[in-house]
Amino acid sequence: KAGEGAGGENTERNLQSVILPVHNGERWLDQCLQSVLEQDFKGALELSVFNDATEIIEKWKVKLEAAGIPVIIGHNTSSQPGGVGYAKNQAVMQSSGAYLCFLDSDDVMMPQRVRLQHQAAIQHPNSIIGCRIRREPLESTERYTRWINNLSKPQLLTQAFTSHGPTVIMPTWFCSREWFYHVGKFDEGGKGVPEDLLFFYKHIEKGGDVFRVDQCLLLYRYHPQAATHSVLEETIWNHRVRFLEDRVLSCWTSFTIWNAGKQGKKLYRSLSPTNQKKVTAFCDVDEKKIAKGFYTYEESEEKPKPRIPVCHFREAAPPFVLCVKLDLTGGAFEANLAALSLKEGVDYYHFS
Repeated sequence: KAGEGAGGENTERNLQSVILPVHNGERWLDQCLQSVLEQDFKGALELSVFNDATEIIEKWKVKLEAAGIPVIIGHNTSSQPGGVGYAKNQAVMQSSGAYLCFLDSDDVMMPQRVRLQHQAAIQHPNSIIGCRIRREPLESTERYTRWINNLSKPQLLTQAFTSHGPTVIMPTWFCSREWFYHVGKFDEGGKGVPEDLLFFYKHIEKGGDVFRVDQCLLLYRYHPQAATHSVLEETIWNHRVRFLEDRVLSCWTSFTIWNAGKQGKKLYRSLSPTNQKKVTAFCDVDEKKIAKGFYTYEESEEKPKPRIPVCHFREAAPPFVLCVKLDLTGGAFEANLAALSLKEGVDYYHFS
């Protein structure tokens, strides 16, 4: 319930808890913990670590506590790793602050992060607060980084269905403890479970909002060992389809899938039979696909097999589910979409 944690009912209203799960993060931990030490927040701060890198943490515990930042360290006593979701939940539960500032051991906070996100969280109590980021190395995941940093306020909700995942990334999350417990903790299924995405979806389902502080407050490191890489694309795809069906398609009586190619057809095949029947057409710009005139769903056991028309996007009727990747066609797709003068979140949603 709200107010749980080490502080119980006496959760300290002005204390900010930095939540840090640590697993194989030794290489970057010094920089990460230095960034906790350098926060310019004037109120009370604590660090809650759920940890498997004892020596480095113990060294920093002395330094941080000398600077007035208490450090709580928890360990997994089981021989089996509990997974990222478990570590995050444990770090939250052993902490006491009214607000939770999530951090990954391979990332670095800018000095003003806690101060600015705390200010935003007071103004937006039922929100996950994010921020802009700088990617390290700079040239990695350029499209993804542009997407994170440039979404408009409405798009923080309307683009929650894309393959990029949460519209504010997990290591930038900041929220009240009360709201965290209202949403209901991270999934503890372990390796291969996209616990951040599932929490984000639950947060939206429970009426939560998303807010981004429009300053770069985190250096977000890209490397092959990151836990994100252990989640199968197919697992994420299936969660995204269910979320789209629950949040959007359940409200529509018919719709068009924009992309008569691989991704559009895959989405169609992944839909429930009820939602498949709502697909009135595929649309595209590819003249060969349009000339063929239809897509036959060969895997269907219906007789005759469903045949869905394929037309040019200008002849198609909204609403649309867009299965075309953004920022990949030199602006051609975006220009075509803009030419239709549609409203995102009403006439179309991105699912690319």
